[in-house]
Amino acid sequence: MKAIRRFTVRPVLPEPLRTLSDLARNLRWSWHTETRDLFQAVDPEGWQAAEGDPVRLLGSVSAGRLAELALDRRFLRRLSAAADDLQDYLGGGRWYQAQGGELPAAVAYFSPEFGVTAALPQYSGGLGILAGDHLKAASDLGVPLIGVGLLYRHGYFRQSLSRDGWQQEQYPVLDPNELPVSLLREPDGAPSQVALALPGGRSLRAHIWVARVGRVPLLMLDSDVEENGAGERDVTDRLYGGGSEHRLLQEMLLGIGGVRAVRTYCRLTGHPDPEVFHTNEGHAGFLGLERIRELAVGEGLDFDAGLESVRAGTVFTTHTPVPAGIDRFDRELVAHHFGDEGELPGVDVERVLQLGMETYPGGEPNLFNMAVMGLRLAQRANGVSTLHGAVSREMFAGLWPGFDPDEVPITSVTNGVHAPTWVAPEVFRLGARQIGMERTENALSVGGSERWDAVAEIADTEIWDLRRVLREQLVQEVRSRLRASWRQRGASDAELGWVDGVLDPDVLTIGFARRVPSYKRLTLMLRDRDRLMELLLHPTRPVQIVVAGKAHPADDGGKRLVQELVRFADDPRVRHRIVFLPDYGMAMAERLYPGCDVWLNNPLRPLEACGTSGMKAALNGCLNLSVLDGWWDEWFEPDFGWAIPTADGSGTEEDRRDDLESAALYELIEERVAPRFYDRGHGGLPDRWIEMVRRTLVTLGPKVLAGRMVREYVERLYAPAAHAHRALDPDTARELAVWKAGVRAAWPYVHVDHVEALAATAVNGAAELGSTLSLRVRAALGGLRPDDVEVQAVSGRVDSQDRIADAQTYPLKPTGGPDVEGRWVYEGPLALDRTGPYGYTVRILPAHRLLATSADLGLVALPTEATGEGAGVLMR
Repeated sequence: MKAIRRFTVRPVLPEPLRTLSDLARNLRWSWHTETRDLFQAVDPEGWQAAEGDPVRLLGSVSAGRLAELALDRRFLRRLSAAADDLQDYLGGGRWYQAQGGELPAAVAYFSPEFGVTAALPQYSGGLGILAGDHLKAASDLGVPLIGVGLLYRHGYFRQSLSRDGWQQEQYPVLDPNELPVSLLREPDGAPSQVALALPGGRSLRAHIWVARVGRVPLLMLDSDVEENGAGERDVTDRLYGGGSEHRLLQEMLLGIGGVRAVRTYCRLTGHPDPEVFHTNEGHAGFLGLERIRELAVGEGLDFDAGLESVRAGTVFTTHTPVPAGIDRFDRELVAHHFGDEGELPGVDVERVLQLGMETYPGGEPNLFNMAVMGLRLAQRANGVSTLHGAVSREMFAGLWPGFDPDEVPITSVTNGVHAPTWVAPEVFRLGARQIGMERTENALSVGGSERWDAVAEIADTEIWDLRRVLREQLVQEVRSRLRASWRQRGASDAELGWVDGVLDPDVLTIGFARRVPSYKRLTLMLRDRDRLMELLLHPTRPVQIVVAGKAHPADDGGKRLVQELVRFADDPRVRHRIVFLPDYGMAMAERLYPGCDVWLNNPLRPLEACGTSGMKAALNGCLNLSVLDGWWDEWFEPDFGWAIPTADGSGTEEDRRDDLESAALYELIEERVAPRFYDRGHGGLPDRWIEMVRRTLVTLGPKVLAGRMVREYVERLYAPAAHAHRALDPDTARELAVWKAGVRAAWPYVHVDHVEALAATAVNGAAELGSTLSLRVRAALGGLRPDDVEVQAVSGRVDSQDRIADAQTYPLKPTGGPDVEGRWVYEGPLALDRTGPYGYTVRILPAHRLLATSADLGLVALPTEATGEGAGVLMR
């Protein structure tokens, strides 16, 4: 029989054990080994059954066991030490508190998904895991962050396989009362609510659940409340589910409702109000509109002044290298939900639409683009690796017409991973034996050193013994999961005797696990199946491969790739050497990364924005074998891994490219990777392999830390954004808005009238290195003053098309004007400091003390060909 109603019966802990509840409700346990060990000691079998979730454990442990523990002095001492340690962690000063300068009082960090722990399944893949690691690293560093997301009642789907290997999805119902979260309540005990206005007089209401991620509160909005209609209750049903309107409502709730949730939380708890708002991908972009509304109501600012104020304190991070990965909505759908009939009454809907419309060459004029809105509402933006920053500048260059892509104001902060979460306890203990527990914790969480030289002192035998232990643990994990998967596929125990022989703890183990969009090329390894079989079954240098990954429920193409891989792995000839594990998630990943010897990544370059799975593997001494994309393009060295050659020229046909790159992959494994692993020295150890493991940890380890990443965000983005926010009080915001409007109105009349070189030009257009060119420019400013603009000379080497590369800029100074036609004269020297083909141009840019970059307005005036005649390319 099926229950007609479900509810949670909470355990009553004896008084001596009450602090167990506090420990369970703060997710620091998910990365703190001693606390997890304490919960395991409560009930080892129950801990395993609860899949490492303390809240579930405490909900199932018997009253008799609790009474027994309440009298166990040794356990109570451990409990007291863990509770004291948590209080020290929460209350003590950390890296952030030791920094000079005026850092933000608080930062609000918005993301559509957060992967903090498997016990709180609110993530689908890398974006969510990155967001969870960001919160955890901010907590370790003491950064006053507030996380903001949605609480999905079904989370992301659980994956299983049919008998023929087709992906199947299940959406288990998540009861917040069984999760490590608590409901935010008003002083009278009533649940706090936020509400959004919907067309037709309807409302979308949401409760606010709070997860404690160490020192960081994570606010999650839940629309499953009784006051909502049936459609509104389902807004937060599934992560990335539903049609366009469903997704739009999710993103309005995340952005607009999220700001209101932050205000509510700060009002109730006394937490400082955020000075900086960080939107992790475009899904939360509507937060800027809500902040503009706040400034209109609270400070009387009009839309333009509010926009300037909001932009100053906003950071936008883009994660996608392809336009297809961005949420885009029909303009009529967006218009329907704003204005007098919906949110932001009194605001002209056209002003809202202008923020997201693709009004640039190649854009779709009727689509509202969430990333475009994110960029227009943020003064600071970044990609998530150096290569991805360059790709993003190219992709969004249309928003800054007239500027070269390298001048587009999108920087990069390369992602990192939260080492205390992803480093296996065995690896941590090895480090602690070498340099002590406190120094090891600090090295993994805060980082700061460029190298981990202490690793160099660890004996080869210790490193190799550790690697085998981790590989053996993975083998056992794989067999357990594989057996469970086959049972779900309908197999009986009598059919599964072969599972006990799957994988070998002494065989080179390659891991591949990620989402399954086509560009990640799950099945590239199957391109030449005979050759792959030879690698798997090699008589002296065999390879074994563990694969995992989920295809999006609506992506049948991705599901076909999963099925293709599964069917190959089902082949009795190779099923002991290659396995596909369904339901890839954090719990699986924590065993998978440490147990692999090599981490494989073979996306279509440059479509991997960062790709952090290889970072997690590297922190456990796993070597990377990857296409030079994302972070690997930035930090690869032959000392600690291998680069798969790519055929990413524009003329290479897709099938041909896959053939070439798969052949390169097979060759690398066959000729370099496997021989290095199996080549034993005098002591029976693979000395050269161990040295690569050591180099991975020494050199790569400190770079891939989320602590390094968050420190960069603080220093390069959050602190400047906070200073800009403080500089823009209401009067200054009005002044800047009026100035920008005046500049935009005048700009059609701003142009370069004449450019001449006054000296140093030699015969036949050549000049000598070290000489100086004196430039004189006549410029029409369209009624603007010289203080409103900057006139620059731009110079550098040129190609055969006279395009300037590696440009340098030199400001020119006004020396006269305006003349009767309103033109000004600018002059300045141009040093010829490079040999070879060389050229220059001049340009006029808006200039104001409050602009973050000279490209801020996307306005530039350049000479025409006639203007520059006679002042052309030098030193050919």
